Amino acid sequence: MKICFACYQSVMLIRGGPHVKLFQTKKHLEKLGVSVELYNMWESAEKVSDYDLFHLFSANLGVYHFARSLWERKIKFVVNPIFYTRRSPAMVRRICKLDKVTRKVVRGVWWDYGMFQDICQWAELVLPNTKAEGNLISEGMGIPRKKIRIIHNGVSREFLDGNPNLFKEKYGIDNFILNVGHIGPDRKNVLALVKALSKIDHPAVIIGRITPGGETEKILTESKKNKNILIIDGLDHSSPLLASAYAACDVFALPSKFETPGRAGLEAALSGAKIVITPYGGTKEYFEDMAEYVDPYSVESIRKGIETALNKPKSAELKEHIKNNFLWDKIASDTLAIYREI
Repeated sequence: MKICFACYQSVMLIRGGPHVKLFQTKKHLEKLGVSVELYNMWESAEKVSDYDLFHLFSANLGVYHFARSLWERKIKFVVNPIFYTRRSPAMVRRICKLDKVTRKVVRGVWWDYGMFQDICQWAELVLPNTKAEGNLISEGMGIPRKKIRIIHNGVSREFLDGNPNLFKEKYGIDNFILNVGHIGPDRKNVLALVKALSKIDHPAVIIGRITPGGETEKILTESKKNKNILIIDGLDHSSPLLASAYAACDVFALPSKFETPGRAGLEAALSGAKIVITPYGGTKEYFEDMAEYVDPYSVESIRKGIETALNKPKSAELKEHIKNNFLWDKIASDTLAIYREI
């Protein structure tokens, strides 16, 4: 079986969750004997016929024209859409209907949701990360449920064996509160986290790529007021120091506006950390009742959730649950079963 992976062009610049998912899925599918290549736009167009199937990671503007070109040429593809919104399915339906009207009436006016809907309609199957995402795609976008298969996000086995001493020796702290992600985007809600941390007298570490715009300046300004906060401007996903940070922390806090389900949360849980996380985006499908769920729109709720977790002893229950259900080798096996189905 020969599969071609494709994503939006900026994935190698932005990195983040889709980048990790694409390369980890490729790595573990290849261990199962699947030939996986990354799409090269400069190769001959005839090469697309060499593949049994294309797998697109994301269903946004960045992959829209590529997906349409595959569909027009009757080339089969599946899509991992990576989509979630706090808007209701009814509101999503209204926006999709409006998109169809405006395309006809005002040439050149498009809505993101309409593009997303098109890509999912063209795909052989749609592979959301959570049931919540699948329900939103079905009820909001009108994609038939028979086209939807849940393929969970995965986590690398390497985070089982992080050495906490590496981080302790370099930064001189352990048993801290940890957050890993992007610093600046509104959805990640790091500003609310920093405000909550100002009310907790406990060491905290925020590891994230600092992005311009958004809430970045406010986050950095607020953080400087708190002697307990250490900000580290990004660590590569494969860095032993990142795995060490997860292993050395006591509580991992991810109070985003939503997560699907939060790759860093899975990594921290696999490392044995206690988890404080948003309830929005399907997180409960992964962490069940073994995490503290907080209201991301309430600094007080975030503070209480972190303090509750700090006062609890560590348990291996969540770690074992993540290890048994969400390692990449299992996710790759589930993905291969879908390829064979098609």
